[in-house]
This record gives sequence, C-alpha cells and structure tokens, in this order.
Amino acid sequence: MKILDKYVAKNFLLGYAIAFFVLIGLRMVIDLFVNLDEFTEHSDLGIFAVTKNILVFYGLNATLYFRDFAGMITVVAAAFSLGKMVRLNELVAIMASGVSLKRVIGPIVLLAMLLTGLLVVDQELIIPSLSDKLARSHDDIPGQEHYNVWFITDGEGSLICSQKLDVETSTLHQPTIIIRRKSRSGIWKVIGQISAEKAVDINKNGQWILTNGRFIAKDSTKGPQPISVYNSDITARDIPVRRKSEHKTLLSWRQLAALASQAQYGAKITDLRQLYSQKHFRITEPIINLLMLMVCLPLLVCRDPKSMKSAVMTSFFMVGACFITTFICKMFAPEADSFYQIGFWAWLPVFIFLPTAFVELDLMKT
Repeated sequence: MKILDKYVAKNFLLGYAIAFFVLIGLRMVIDLFVNLDEFTEHSDLGIFAVTKNILVFYGLNATLYFRDFAGMITVVAAAFSLGKMVRLNELVAIMASGVSLKRVIGPIVLLAMLLTGLLVVDQELIIPSLSDKLARSHDDIPGQEHYNVWFITDGEGSLICSQKLDVETSTLHQPTIIIRRKSRSGIWKVIGQISAEKAVDINKNGQWILTNGRFIAKDSTKGPQPISVYNSDITARDIPVRRKSEHKTLLSWRQLAALASQAQYGAKITDLRQLYSQKHFRITEPIINLLMLMVCLPLLVCRDPKSMKSAVMTSFFMVGACFITTFICKMFAPEADSFYQIGFWAWLPVFIFLPTAFVELDLMKT
C-alpha cells in the first residue's frame, strides 16, 4: 500500500468513526428522549437497575441502528475525508503530480466494500443470534418478558397458541397445539389437538416437555390420550420473533427462506409477499449502499474549495434520491401481484442508479 493510499484510507476511517458515533448516538438519544417514561415504569427496582436496562437495550439495538445507517455513514465519511483534502488543496497537488483522481477514490471504494461486508455479517449473523433480545420493548426487564402466543405455524404446519410465554423459564402456560397435516389433494386438515398445563423448552431445542399433556384425535371415540413431549422446530427463542410480522426483519436470509418455503402451510398471501420482499431486499440493500457512495464520490472530487459546498449538497441530493427510491420500492414490493414483480421492485434502484454511477465516473474530471 502506497503512502497516498494510507493517507486517504486514514482520513476515510477517521470520518467513518466520527459519522458512526454521531449518527448512532443521535439515534439513541432521540429514542431515549421519546421512550424515557417507559424505561422508568420500573423505577421501583432502583436507579441502578433502570440504568442497566437502558444500557443493555441500546447496546443490543446498536446492531439494528448500524444496519439502518450503514449506507449513510459511508457517504458522510467519504464527504468528510474528501472535503478535508479539497479544503487543503491536496487534490490539486495530486493532479499536478500526474496521479488520476480515480486513483484517489480507490481506497475509499475498497474500504466501503469491506465495511459493506461487515454490514452483511451484522445482518446475517449478529442480529439473528440476538433476535429474541431485540424483539423486546422498552418497558420490558431483560429475562422477565412475557408474551402471548397466537397461531404460530411450525415446520409441520401445526398451530401453537398460549396465553403466556415466560421467557426466563422458557415456559408456555396453558398451551394449545392444533395438529394439522396436508392431504394429497393439497388441503390442510386438522387431525387433533394437544393441550397441557405447561410446556417447557428445557434444552431450548424445540423439545417441549408437557405437564398433564393430552392429545385429542379428531373423530376419535377413545377420548384424550396422555402425551409428555411435543417436538417442533419452534424453540422458546423463536417465539418472540415469530409472534409479530415486523420482527421478521431480525431473521437471516436463510431463516426468511425457510419461512417462505412454508407457503404450503396456509400462510396468508400478504405475509408471503412480505417474506419474498425481504429476501430480495436482503440481497440488494448492500449493493444499494455501495451505489449511494458511487453516485456521490465523483461529485465530491472537486478541485476548487469554493465549489465544495455545492458539490456536497448535490451529492447528498443524489443519495437522498437513491434512499427515497429504495423506500418507495419497499412500499410497493409487498403489494405486487406476483413474486416476479417483487423481484423487479427490489432490483429497480440498482437498475436506476448503477448506470448513473458509471456515467458520473466517466464524466469525472480527473
């Protein structure tokens, strides 16, 4: 790595660190200001417990904030590093030495690609591993959450219901499991029902130990039959995420694909569209984040410090256009008439701004 590469990379990483702490910190402060009353609902536990709850909550949610702001952080870091070089007239000296400005932005593009890889790791590995903790609300105490469970579909197509899930003990209280199986004609039929006083996922592997479990077969004259264990692919960690559709953004691409494959389990078509939309955008979002950087870099590389302000405004306008286009596509994708149209909406921002980035790079004065 040459001295110029090290210098540009150092400026970019410094700007990235500043943008990261400013944007993520601002997001946390705003959220805390809005939801402070929910945290203080448990003030009887003492100020130490409340403070610990706040720190744990935002420490975990920082992974979500990074996912949401990763593209903007990269753009701000690029504007910071190149703006400093323009202000000090360093780009003029570089051009005078015969070095192309495209060579200058090379380290920034390379580092942006590596940081996009970090975003993928965050989305596909870190967030799914913390999904049950990220699903809790502001007023919940860690380890003491309670959720109601209504008609969660497991891998066999059965429906799981319960009045309360105790997260700390991984216990379903008064659970009811409607056993369904698919016939050769493709129609789902109820073959029985399991009820119990409690169901405990002791090993957190989906093997629910039933207390006073009873299985009632449909159209059977034998009466309830005792049952002690129900095996499912739904674990106690999965339920807080699966109980609300908005929490499915916490799942990895592999988990989304597994849910989408359960179309034959009678899922609503709107839920399936949302799943396929999230699957497609999980692939295109890292690409879109890189395109946000690529459409602004040629504008930021200007030689005159007096034109830097207008260059920054123009580049942020282009980034905003990319962001708004992606947001609109995310709104229309789940409403598409077919799964092919969902893919079209997910890739539309790439089709629009990838040629734009190439045109700007070609017109760039180096």
